[in-house]
Amino acid sequence: MNEANPGPAAQPDSGPTSESAHESVPGPAHEPAQMTDQGLESLLRRAFRLTLIVGLLAALGIWIGSSWRNAAMMATGTAISAASIYEWRRLARFIAAKMDSQQTPPGAILAVIFFFFRLIFFGAAIYVSLKWFQGSAIALLCGLALAVLALVWEALRLLRE
Repeated sequence: MNEANPGPAAQPDSGPTSESAHESVPGPAHEPAQMTDQGLESLLRRAFRLTLIVGLLAALGIWIGSSWRNAAMMATGTAISAASIYEWRRLARFIAAKMDSQQTPPGAILAVIFFFFRLIFFGAAIYVSLKWFQGSAIALLCGLALAVLALVWEALRLLRE
């Protein structure tokens, strides 16, 4: 063997390492979805409708399969979820109007006050429904989770488009 040229194994590797090779591979460029005010309004409207439909169908199924108490708990959770989405729609409209015109839209202060009042009211509704209906807390939690599930569903639909 020739000592001057020890071969490829002895030569230092001047090429990219395995870590940098993975970093330099260009992947598909993903641009974030551009959400317009109308798109957000539409997303929240569809989530509101989806929450009501799924919640009422689930409450009906629970009523048939279990008891009216559990169905009432599910309906209470669904009503709170739907009302929450409705309030978020109102707040989103006020925030968008504020950003567009750089002025506080009329009624914005009331919307914020009602937003916090809603939290107190919904807390009381949860407490009263747990004490009065004496149904399953799981049914109530499922109804409360419907808003999150509907929003995630609609956001995934938006990302797919």
